Amino acid sequence: MKKFLQIHMLTSYPPANLNRDDLGRPKTAVVGGTNRLRISSQSLKRAWRTSSIFQEKLGKIELGGKTGIRTKRLGEEIYNKLINNKIDEKNAKEWSRSIASQFGKLKGENEKHPEYLYIEQLAFISPEEQEMAFDLVEKCIKNKKAPEEDDLKLLRHENSAADLALFGRMLASTPVFNLEASIQVSHAISVQAVDVEDDFFTAVDDLNRGEEEVGAGHMGDVEFASGIFYTYINIDRELLFENLKGAGKASQDLWSRTIQAIIEAAAKVAPTGKQNSFASRAYSHYILAELGNQQPRSLSLAYVRPVYGNMLENAVSIIEETKDKMENAYGKCSDESAVMDVLGGKGTLKEILDFCVKE
Repeated sequence: MKKFLQIHMLTSYPPANLNRDDLGRPKTAVVGGTNRLRISSQSLKRAWRTSSIFQEKLGKIELGGKTGIRTKRLGEEIYNKLINNKIDEKNAKEWSRSIASQFGKLKGENEKHPEYLYIEQLAFISPEEQEMAFDLVEKCIKNKKAPEEDDLKLLRHENSAADLALFGRMLASTPVFNLEASIQVSHAISVQAVDVEDDFFTAVDDLNRGEEEVGAGHMGDVEFASGIFYTYINIDRELLFENLKGAGKASQDLWSRTIQAIIEAAAKVAPTGKQNSFASRAYSHYILAELGNQQPRSLSLAYVRPVYGNMLENAVSIIEETKDKMENAYGKCSDESAVMDVLGGKGTLKEILDFCVKE
């Protein structure tokens, strides 16, 4: 098995505000001395993990589902189940805190309801751990007793959650159960320099007949920009397989479905920021996939100088020239590659997905 799968994507978004900063403006970064649009890796990963593409292939993100769940509210879910089964409030609080605390330090008991049941940090919980936690709840309900110490050992090293295997987890209170992420995702950066623009808008009051008041019912502004984004993804395929060992005999199939699901989502799914206002949905028009055992490297060097002129074609030619120049200097940076170029009429997404799971 080739260890590293590297994906280089170009995606052109029309006017949009996909990922906002604290002022509501599109996120930006200075690259090569010029201002570029930016979509954070956290925003991208969240959009991909919760997308219908990912969930249809690997299971819906919900308690009791086939994927992991990232939450600090597990204690509240347990508390509600206990209360609904006629466990008194004092015991429900104590038992739910006892179970939820296995996944991280809890907020103080003096917090208001239901915050005192919350884990301080978001915890990634595997399907196996969820099942064990709620089996323990059922046992407590049946026996009308608090959970025993041995039953509270809920954390597991092995799991079958595709998203947990990809994105890893960090449990500050029990680091022995940490899981190293097998995927690395860059911040997406526009290949051209950009200026963020303002869109002033008004809204009309449908019941205003213009007899006394003729002005707008509402006025506002929203900021936006457009660009061609370069995104880099690196997947350690060996580590992903190791992270999925809890799936047993099904691990090979789950490994393939996980890789194909995340790459298809990356190619098709955008963050949801201001989508109703801009309908800024786009598929990647260029994908370069590479397999090999060599140390991974991004091709962001291609866009340190902003792209001008025919930006769609130039963005593709520049990244391919940069790849060739890197290999001239360092030798082969991958063993084999596959390309999908929509505008150049080359390759398909299916060919890319099949390539990504080659042995």
